[in-house]
Amino acid sequence: MRPTVIAHDDIVESVRAALQHIAVYHTADYLDHLALAYGREQSAAAKAAIGQILESSRLAAIGRRPLCQDTGLVTVFARLGQSVVVASDKALPAIVDEGVRLAYLDQANPLRASMVADPVFERRNTRDNTPAVTHVETVPGRTLELLIAAKGGGSENKARYAMLTPSADTADWVVDTVATLGAGWCPPGVIGIGVGGSAEKAMLLAKRAVMEEIDMTDLIRRGPRSREEELRLALYDRINALGIGAQGLGGLTTVVDVKIATYPTHAASKPVALVPQCAANRHGTVVLDGSGPAYLDPPDLDAWPRVDGVGPTDGLRRVDLDRLTREAMADWEPGETLLLSGKVLTGRDAAHKRLVDMLKRGDPLPVSLDGRVIYYVGPVDPVGDEIVGPAGPTTATRMDRFVGPVLDQGLLAMIGKAERGPEAIAQIARHRATYLIAVGGAAVLVAKAIRSSRIVAFDDLGMEAIREFEVRDMPVSVAVDSRGASIHTIGPASWRGRAVPVLPPSAP
Repeated sequence: MRPTVIAHDDIVESVRAALQHIAVYHTADYLDHLALAYGREQSAAAKAAIGQILESSRLAAIGRRPLCQDTGLVTVFARLGQSVVVASDKALPAIVDEGVRLAYLDQANPLRASMVADPVFERRNTRDNTPAVTHVETVPGRTLELLIAAKGGGSENKARYAMLTPSADTADWVVDTVATLGAGWCPPGVIGIGVGGSAEKAMLLAKRAVMEEIDMTDLIRRGPRSREEELRLALYDRINALGIGAQGLGGLTTVVDVKIATYPTHAASKPVALVPQCAANRHGTVVLDGSGPAYLDPPDLDAWPRVDGVGPTDGLRRVDLDRLTREAMADWEPGETLLLSGKVLTGRDAAHKRLVDMLKRGDPLPVSLDGRVIYYVGPVDPVGDEIVGPAGPTTATRMDRFVGPVLDQGLLAMIGKAERGPEAIAQIARHRATYLIAVGGAAVLVAKAIRSSRIVAFDDLGMEAIREFEVRDMPVSVAVDSRGASIHTIGPASWRGRAVPVLPPSAP
């Protein structure tokens, strides 16, 4: 039997097209489950956050622009049939990288390049998001299957691993671990669990499991048929009962599904890995059979649920950033929604490190922070008549180490996503500053509030350069008020234990 010959260029094109597709479209299974979560959510803050994610997703699909400004680390699980010949002088990972490069540099829909080389020292952006992390498995068959994912840094950073003792309770470890993750992984999403094998095998099991089809609604409807399904349901119940909720604001839905994959392991071991999947949930599978490139089918735009009432502005407090004072922030309450207008600076990890290093050396800063607000964002490049591309927030916790020095310069407020650590909160309270959050996963919606943009410092940092945005009615919520009260503590505490279980109390 003659082998199946798959052309180099067909693989490149399949990877390119798949990455463009998953950057723009949510999967139907996630949309369905998120819409159900929106319908049953009772927390006003969480419901508003889910609504913004759904509406932003619809806008991304219509405009064919990225769901999230963090267009991800590319991971590819390749299953190469043993009867396949790849017609190329390059190894499969290098061919995949060609597709990644074309996808991320696409002029019609550029995706944000986030990969850095020399990860220990210089951390230089590769500018095209290569290399991908490609895993190749040989299997019987005559096709090449590519499971292609783009994982954001916020959720990837929350991956966890433990070598448990064989008698340890797996479910207890999972629930206790999720309780420590905070909101940086951008819930509501999916949790993937890998159990068994070795340390690296458990992580691969979890990473692949988290991208399986979301079927929790069907599982709840028909009931469990195995001990593994009973465990999935039990974890779904217990994780949602933590009350973390959408964006960590407190609510009924933290996860829409829990996936579990196992592998035999050493009798003395129980390796367990946990990988969270964020609200972007970007992945897709294509199968090449030698007949040409393989493509994902574009979805029907009618599949997007319409969310009534997203973005109402009546009764909301409007804030003029150009005239903001500490006294004006004094009566802001945790969880309150604000509409920001005026000028705001942007800055992420690399920019903050440079600013603080300059302060340590006694060098003048390239831009004054006195009386200003900083938005933690690295936007996608604009296309057409866009001011900026999708521009949702990044995880604020990474900037915690810089909070004291920048607040000492007169900074009034910061905007990001997820919680702040205790030391950062103490500094915010000491300076009578505030921390605000925009909805992670609503990058297109946020970008619509940006009316102008210019780089004011550190142009060489690419997407991490300091910009000055002018915004109009940018929706944010007060996460830490000027007294140090945090919605990420108050919200989950008030909703803990209020989710309605899908298993009877006697179930595992």
